[in-house]
Amino acid sequence: MGTATDVRTERRPRRRAGAPEARERTAVSDTDLRRPVVRVTLAAVEVLVAVGLLVAGAGPMLWLFKAATSTAQDTLRDPFALWPSGFRGQNLGEAWTRLDVGTSLLNTVWLAAGSWALTLLVCVTGAYVLSVLRPRWGNVLTALVLATLFIPGVVSLVPLYQTVLDLPVVGGSLQNTYWAVWLPAAANAFNVIIIKNFFDALPRELVEAARIDGAGPLRILVSIVLPLSRPILGVVSLLTVVAAWKEFLWPLLVLTDPKMQPLAVSLPRLAASSEVSLLMAALFIAVFIPVVLFLVFQKQFLRGVGLSSSIKG
Repeated sequence: MGTATDVRTERRPRRRAGAPEARERTAVSDTDLRRPVVRVTLAAVEVLVAVGLLVAGAGPMLWLFKAATSTAQDTLRDPFALWPSGFRGQNLGEAWTRLDVGTSLLNTVWLAAGSWALTLLVCVTGAYVLSVLRPRWGNVLTALVLATLFIPGVVSLVPLYQTVLDLPVVGGSLQNTYWAVWLPAAANAFNVIIIKNFFDALPRELVEAARIDGAGPLRILVSIVLPLSRPILGVVSLLTVVAAWKEFLWPLLVLTDPKMQPLAVSLPRLAASSEVSLLMAALFIAVFIPVVLFLVFQKQFLRGVGLSSSIKG
């Protein structure tokens, strides 16, 4: 009896000879796909969707490049004409010198680099404590960090600004210093939570084995946790740099010295007294660098989107 049951169990998954293989369900059946009209229609729809996505994604950037390399009269008279008066690549150089884009760009790079370094330092160590070290009140600390995500930024803007103007306990002011931008950017609860979730998915066996071998918390962080966390660190790095690059309101409040202001603050100030062509060239320079950063690190970014799914698999 047991032998017959085993034979029937083994024969169930077998497919009859000549039977079609199982295929995933789609909106169009295989029979319809054999019809030329259906194939042509699907191909046309795919092309239209691809063109629409290309225009929506790259269209504004391409138009900005066109406006940055055109005369002001051409941009105002016919915004969509392709260089009626000729290609003017020198606009980029003139914007760099006449509008002092180089100084503002250097300030922006400095702000983004400092925000990136402090964000990784604060968020990685905070997530490491909550996820790997697991203190006694770790759940309470995690809940408090999560609670800060529900506080609107406008509510904390005034208290944060007052804190920067008059530091508690130590006294003094951080206004017109880059620390006034770096420190608030580093205290990012969202980054702490997503890094913690990634750390939670790391194999605990590696950490326990390192502890048995005598490795301390710092050695475990540097030698085990960080090398396995490159995808999420790449995502956090990219998001932090882009956020710091485009930040406008907070640098405007705490950096009142024009020589210290980034591009996002200096360009609106120069808009009223600059030519349209030079302003468009400066805007193109400001936008081009973040786009290049994303294109260079897009593989790292997309790898980290799934967070811990690759490690769990």
